[in-house]
Formats: sequence, C-alpha cells, structure tokens
Amino acid sequence: MSPVHSPLAPSFRIRRRHASPTTVGLFPECPDAISPMQVVQDPAPVADQRGSISDQVTADCPPASRTQHGTQIRETGPVRNVAAVPPERAHARLVGIARLAASSPPAETRRNSAERPEYFVLPVKSILNRCDSNRVPFEWTINPYRGCEFACKYCYARYTHEYMELDGSEFEKKIYVKKDAAPLLAHDILRKYSYASERSGGEKPDHIAIGTATDPYQPAEREHGVTRACLEELAKREGLSISIITKSNQIVRDIDVLTKIAARSSLQVDITVTTMRARLARLLEPRAPRPDLRLAAVKELHEVGLPVGVSASPLVPGITDGEGELEAVAAAAREAGAQWFFSGVLFLMPSSAKQFLPFVREKFPRLAKQYEQWYAKNGYAPEEYRRKASERVARIREKYGFRSRPWVEKKHTTPCSQLSLGWDAAAVAQQLEGTRSCATG
Repeated sequence: MSPVHSPLAPSFRIRRRHASPTTVGLFPECPDAISPMQVVQDPAPVADQRGSISDQVTADCPPASRTQHGTQIRETGPVRNVAAVPPERAHARLVGIARLAASSPPAETRRNSAERPEYFVLPVKSILNRCDSNRVPFEWTINPYRGCEFACKYCYARYTHEYMELDGSEFEKKIYVKKDAAPLLAHDILRKYSYASERSGGEKPDHIAIGTATDPYQPAEREHGVTRACLEELAKREGLSISIITKSNQIVRDIDVLTKIAARSSLQVDITVTTMRARLARLLEPRAPRPDLRLAAVKELHEVGLPVGVSASPLVPGITDGEGELEAVAAAAREAGAQWFFSGVLFLMPSSAKQFLPFVREKFPRLAKQYEQWYAKNGYAPEEYRRKASERVARIREKYGFRSRPWVEKKHTTPCSQLSLGWDAAAVAQQLEGTRSCATG
C-alpha cells in the first residue's frame, strides 16, 4: 500500500499497517450509525424516553457536552451519572437500566462460534426515544439493539454501555435485544408521535432516525429480527418521516417492507462507507461488511427506486483523509446511484477515546502524538482542520452533483456545521506550538 498524501497537508506522509490479506473476505455484518455526534459539534441536552428534557442522556441521543470556546473539554464533559470505577462498581446498588441489564436473560442464538458476542433479552418500556435538541435534525430515534457487534474502533456510542455499568470495551461483546419492540412502537407512535412537528412550524411530521447508536442490521438482526418488526409496524402507517443508517448490506433483505414504507411515508436510507480500501475498513470496522458490499446495497436500493445516500463518517484524521480517498468514496457512491453524500470528522467520547487512542498507538504509531494532542482532552479536531475539510466536502458535492440529505434539508432550522475531512499540517504545527508533528516525522 502506498503512503497516503493528504490534500490539505502536501508534506504529510504516513506508512500504514493493515490486517493480513487473508482478512479481505466477506465480513460478518453493523451510524452513526451515522451517529449524530458525527454531524454536529456541540450536542445540547436531550430528552429521556418519556419525552421530557433531562440532564442524563438516553442511549439513543447525543450526550450533553460542556464546552469551552466551541470545543468539548474531556475532563468536564460530556457527562452522565458516572459509572463507578470497577472496585466500587462491584459493591454498587444497580438501578434503572443497569439493573434491567444485570437481570436480562440470555437470548437464544444458533451461532456457536467462539468469537460471537453474548446476547441478552432486554425488557424496555419504550422503543421510540425523544431527542429535544436543535443540534440534531430529528425528533425521535429507534435503536433495536444496545451494543453493536461490528466493533468499529472509533464508535462514539460505546458510552451507552456505561449506563448499564458495563465498560465501553464490552459494547461489541454484550448485545442486548430489545424485547417486544413492535407492540411498543405501535403504542409509542399513537402516544408520542406528531404529524405536525414544532420544528417545521407544523408543516412536516416528526422525523424518526433509525440506527443512531447501534447498527440496526448487525448480525443479531438475522436471528432476532427486531429491526424488521419495527419496520413492519411503521409500514402500517402513512405520513411518517423516517431515515435509516447502516453499514450492512443486510438491509436489502427488507426491500419489500421498505418499499411499502416509501409508498406511504417519507423514507431515506444512508449507507456508511468510510473508505474504499477493504483492508483498512477491516482494521477500523472489524466485523462490518466490505465497502464494495455496502455499495452493492446502495445500487440495489437505488434500482428499486428507494431514496439512498452515502455517509463517509467518520473521516479519521491521517488515516482515511488521504489525497483522493474521500473523492474515491464519493465517485463510487455516485456510480452506485447515491443521491446525497455527507461526512463528518471523528468525534471521540471519553469511553471511545479509551479504546481508540491505544489502537492508534499500536497500528499507527507515527500518529500517536498527534492524536494525544488533539483528542486526549478534547473530543473534536481543531477548528481550522474542520473548516478546511468542510470546504473539501462542498467541492465534492458540487463535482458529483450530490445534494444534502433530504430530511435534513426539510427539517433542520439551525446551522449544523459540517465537520472537516483533511489533516492540515499547518494547523497541526500551530496546535502543537512548536512540537514536532507527525506530518513531518
């Protein structure tokens, strides 16, 4: 593999270490999720499952952050009712979702490989969760599972396992299947959903985003079918506004029910493709399908007339932002029939940084110092880096004739800065204040 050249840093070179070529086979199946954290900068307080504003975040919505000069400060936020450290946790009295998780029975599975995660049946009171934040372009989220087997190294949603007093490293090892999702969703739609959202001035329905914290088409879906059960319930109604985001080509299994939804409601599908390089994708997203399989799903969805776009989030500084890399994803997306394209720079929650920074030190050692400087205390890349990348995305959209996501166009009433996509050597040097950057070795 040739060294990567970042278009925003002409002198930047890095030697990459990848998985063995034997790893390029069909991946088991995973947006962010597009995670909302990958498209917004300063998440505001969000709502609990009853729809009321809370200073605790739900597992489905972006967490509240405490910011200083527009950047997240890791030492003070984002926050939750902080999970007890392991010695204290052993003697802590579990409450709420942590108690439910601790008492959840094992879920049946036909899988018997040693690598598979543990599955549990999680009783929940609601499947439609409220997000009362102007920082995200949707009112409701549906996440059929807690935890995600795709094990993406950068996944922002690892913090959601902390609510169950589990370490973020167990996010891909303990998967919780939400019980009775379809009847709960039927009840939630009748009780909570509005066909005249306040955000649109009563002109548009509330928007439901599926897959904001865990991938709705991860391997658990093959056996437990929670996502399909939810879609079948949504297909019974009309006038809804719905989007789905996934890294899995398994979504084509549900073309029949997706077509029914699209005939009666507004539906958009986002497929995440972070890189066209299969070996790199395998390293970053160990158990997600190969990029070409995801793009094949885009093509199949497009050919049956379903609105579909591609997310290149997150853009991982110094790793997936080389010269021509983002452009290659966009070109392949356009060829597959994608109608829109978007991307956002890596955001690291504290629980995610705990997993991702050691990964960088091991696999990309020449980037380790840079990542420590940028992400050890701050969840976001520097503003200048993000600004230049935003301009890059704009140029890509113009070149390939992409639009923005239609449901964002219709509903988002406050500016939502597009996070950046390049690794700027000049900005790096300024940030480090004289410290030698990885861009110069």
